[in-house]
Amino acid sequence: MNLILLWRRKAQSRQIDLGSPLVLLACACVVLGLLGGTFTVGMSLGQHSGFGGLAGQPVQWSKALMRQQQEIADLKTTLQQRVDAVAARLGLLNAHVLRIDALGKRLTQMANISDREFNFDSAPATGGPESDGVGAQIPDLTQMLNNVEQRLQLRDSQLMALENVILVRQLNKQIVPDGRPVHEGFISSYFGDRQDPFTGHQAFHKGVDFAATEGDQVVAVAAGVVSYAGPREGYGNLVEVSHGNGISTRYGHNERNLVTVGQMVTRGQPLSLMGSTGRSTGPHVHFEVLRDGHQIDPLSYIGH
Repeated sequence: MNLILLWRRKAQSRQIDLGSPLVLLACACVVLGLLGGTFTVGMSLGQHSGFGGLAGQPVQWSKALMRQQQEIADLKTTLQQRVDAVAARLGLLNAHVLRIDALGKRLTQMANISDREFNFDSAPATGGPESDGVGAQIPDLTQMLNNVEQRLQLRDSQLMALENVILVRQLNKQIVPDGRPVHEGFISSYFGDRQDPFTGHQAFHKGVDFAATEGDQVVAVAAGVVSYAGPREGYGNLVEVSHGNGISTRYGHNERNLVTVGQMVTRGQPLSLMGSTGRSTGPHVHFEVLRDGHQIDPLSYIGH
């Protein structure tokens, strides 16, 4: 096959034999040159377009994945430590509740109070309608802590109420006359009818006389407030103590009073020194118990 080339200006023509080895070699070189140039241009465009870094991305992804896995492992460790700390706190709170329950139960039994009022063996009764759309859930540690703290608050309230009951009982016991107004001595005259030591006539004795040594202490038989301290006709130096609930006591014929009006006194506290002031034949204390202003037999409170 031949290729004829024409040149208009020179009015010449030239014939090229396409089957010649030299021509075929030249054509092959041109084609290879075009392919090489195209490949070079494509690589250059690919690098400018960002496709040249695709080969390194799997390594980067692997490193990023390893970092995320390490972060997850660290987070799990931290979370487990917090859960362990909360569990330990729950254990301490529950142990505290158990100790409080045991103490409350023992105090209730000691105070002889019905367990219907202060029941430390079981939780208080609760109830209410079911919540709609709420099923079984994983226990919430925060809610568990709140529940234990609520139990502690409830037990604290119960113990405070129990303490008030016990204190009231103790107070009531302290303000009730009980015992003798002297540490040593004997009853020289009882409550009721007797022969008056001054006139010899029958008379009503409104108290009990305790004879002892002059200067001995006269003590309160119950807690209360001093309502009178001073001389009174027939009683000599007198101390009167109000115990509440309409009960009061009197201590007469004292050599010297040791308390003043308005002073708080406790059972067994010295009120005066025994003497023989007023209408008296010798050192003794005239002891009276009054209920609503009327003298009653002190023996019902102090015994024989």
